Amino acid sequence: MQAIKVSSPDELAKIKDKSLVCRQAYIDGKWVDAASQQHFDIVDPATLETIGSVPDMDASDVKLAVSAATRAFASWKHTTSKERSLLLRKWHDLLVANKDDLARLMTLENGKPLVEAHGEIGYSASFVEWFSEEAKRGYGDIVP
Repeated sequence: MQAIKVSSPDELAKIKDKSLVCRQAYIDGKWVDAASQQHFDIVDPATLETIGSVPDMDASDVKLAVSAATRAFASWKHTTSKERSLLLRKWHDLLVANKDDLARLMTLENGKPLVEAHGEIGYSASFVEWFSEEAKRGYGDIVP
């Protein structure tokens, strides 16, 4: 039996929502490159073809991201449990709506069989859904 070689660019072209293929990091509400302007390639382990590149973030980039997250928490901590629940539910719905593209990307970037990638997306979405429901519940416990 002869294996059929599938090219990574052909598979990448099957991604319906091209916005899922990111080449920058999201920090402080903006898509940014590394301060060093360095990138590293993402290689399909099945074909050894480069399928993209991402910023090679260093400690200074991480410090900016942590500072931005700390500032964001100042407003996030005032959101209601209902608002948090709705946001998590929206995330769940996006995972489910984009499951085919996300599974294909997982397969391309790490060689996971497509059927397993689909399973992982569904499994992940189930946790996000659980937390979206749990966010609405108040048990009277205070967590510092």
